[in-house]
Amino acid sequence: MKFYTYFSNHQRLAFVVLILVIISLQLSWVSHKESQTDNLDVPHETYLKFQKEVDSLVAYQRKNSAPKIYPFNPNYITDYKGYTLGMTAEEIDRLHAYRFKNQWVNTTKEFQRVTKVSDSLLKQIATYFKFPEWVTKPSQKSIANTSVSDKSFTQKIDLNKATAKQLQKVYGIGAFYSERIIRFRDSFEGGFISDLQLQGIRGLNADVITNILKEFTVKTPRIINKIDLNSATIEQLVSIEYIDYELAYEIVELRMLRDGYNAIEELTKVKGFPKEKLEIIKLYLSLN
Repeated sequence: MKFYTYFSNHQRLAFVVLILVIISLQLSWVSHKESQTDNLDVPHETYLKFQKEVDSLVAYQRKNSAPKIYPFNPNYITDYKGYTLGMTAEEIDRLHAYRFKNQWVNTTKEFQRVTKVSDSLLKQIATYFKFPEWVTKPSQKSIANTSVSDKSFTQKIDLNKATAKQLQKVYGIGAFYSERIIRFRDSFEGGFISDLQLQGIRGLNADVITNILKEFTVKTPRIINKIDLNSATIEQLVSIEYIDYELAYEIVELRMLRDGYNAIEELTKVKGFPKEKLEIIKLYLSLN
């Protein structure tokens, strides 16, 4: 009753007109929305064309976002690395058992013989195998000498117990280099970790190292606690051969930028990293 008594005729009319305008605007908006939806209908061929483009873009994005595999030495495949490569636990264990005897895989064929991986998996991952240069590019002299006489692991002398006099029997090793090898070995408490450390001795070329490894090998490797690359501090990194404070800082900086390393081989992207020493540095590192 207040509507009729409180408002004048003009006010009541204005109120009614306002309500009608609001309702008409609502109806026009709904009809416009429906007409837009109707206009979205496109020919089936055009739809398929656009869908194909979307699918190709999705596939391209998926391919680029997949983790990249960098070249690596198969002798240092960890449990996690082997899992990401598609190896079974048994295949990884076979490799680790072989390496525990301080024996090395030097060819893809030998890798398959030791691990018993399938041909299809080997074909898929073998392209990323990276063996040391002294294995992949030995000189003709080294090849000839190797083919003459190769001793088994048990027949060789433990490099961590060899004397200077024993080392001098190797072609290319005299009193000077035998003493240098002994000094370098004894600079580590426990001696060598691996035969690879011979590469760190100044003056020993690939031919001489090959001659040494015909008669000697590390049978009692120094036991070390490997450092996790993705959580290592600068102080821990500088305890590793060939890594100084400047390089350790660069390694940590790149780790923060990349949100962690996916492979130890990514260290070669670090500014000033000694790529030729990667295999030795990897002896001290793990990746969890």
